[in-house]
Amino acid sequence: MRSHPDTLALAAFAPRSQLRTAETVVHRPAGPVIDSHNHLGRWLSSWVGREGDWVVADVGRLLGQMDELGLKAIVNLDGRFGDELAANLARYDEAHPGRFATFCHVDWAQLDDPARLVASLRESRARGAKGLKVWKDLGLTVADGAGRLVLPDDPRLAPLWHEAGELGLPVLIHTADPIAFFDPIDARNERLEELAAHPEWSFHGGEFPSFWRLMEALEAIVSQHSQTTFVAAHAGCCAEDLGWVSGMLDRHANLAIDISARLAELGRQPRATRRLIERHPARVLFGTDAFPPDPAVYRHHYRFLESDDEAFDYAPWDEAPPSGRWQISALGLGRPLLDQLYHLNAERLLGLT
Repeated sequence: MRSHPDTLALAAFAPRSQLRTAETVVHRPAGPVIDSHNHLGRWLSSWVGREGDWVVADVGRLLGQMDELGLKAIVNLDGRFGDELAANLARYDEAHPGRFATFCHVDWAQLDDPARLVASLRESRARGAKGLKVWKDLGLTVADGAGRLVLPDDPRLAPLWHEAGELGLPVLIHTADPIAFFDPIDARNERLEELAAHPEWSFHGGEFPSFWRLMEALEAIVSQHSQTTFVAAHAGCCAEDLGWVSGMLDRHANLAIDISARLAELGRQPRATRRLIERHPARVLFGTDAFPPDPAVYRHHYRFLESDDEAFDYAPWDEAPPSGRWQISALGLGRPLLDQLYHLNAERLLGLT
């Protein structure tokens, strides 16, 4: 017996589009690609069911996939610091020169002593780190010794941002999260299903800064440290407002963005996304944040960037839309823009060859 529509659970609603549209398969990209945002280490291994182990079990197999997919290199954001950084560098950068670039972290437990953060960054650079990765916990959960939440524009962190510039290390920073994560989990939240499945991803409430306070902190450090290159992850950390992101890029020559993990947002506003890339062709980087690396995900990104396809799923490998109930359309970028986005910008901004 079929459920009546009045009683159908939202989770059971799985409509099939009747549109007959183009379905382009891009097996290999138009040119060489650098994935500027991925995770290959052990830092996030529990997220993929490999607690304590490497996200990528077989580096040789990964290299074979990279060759098939036209991937020149992958930026590994899992370097951490100390012995863990050394292990990542040995497994990837040193064993396979030119194919990987590992970024370090700093230990926020040391933030009450900024000199220790600076010293850690110097040591990581000397070991071979190619950049500094800053995660969203800075601003959302990181606290100082007195238990106070610490935002990126905390004055104690200024020496760290300055030193990154002095050392020539780009800072890839993820600030905040999708705007809907800061709204109440109710019938008006466009990511209700995602938040219902992962209530721990909600940052609504007085214990957290507002989304726009975090964007203010991001812009403050970019503005105050103009000699440091910042890459704002996930479409500038504000994929829902590309006008604001474009304004940030207008105002700050030391800022770039990557497109990682935001096909769902960028693809539902393809004209705005294309305008942003055309306005700032030298400061948008390709990235996926899909780990462990999956050929289907890369080819889906290539389709989004290169084809003219309309109204297709942004994550066809998932049974239910992971972020929200909408589809995306492709950008149809030409070769000059693709070359910059795919590899030239990463080579210049991240110092990769």
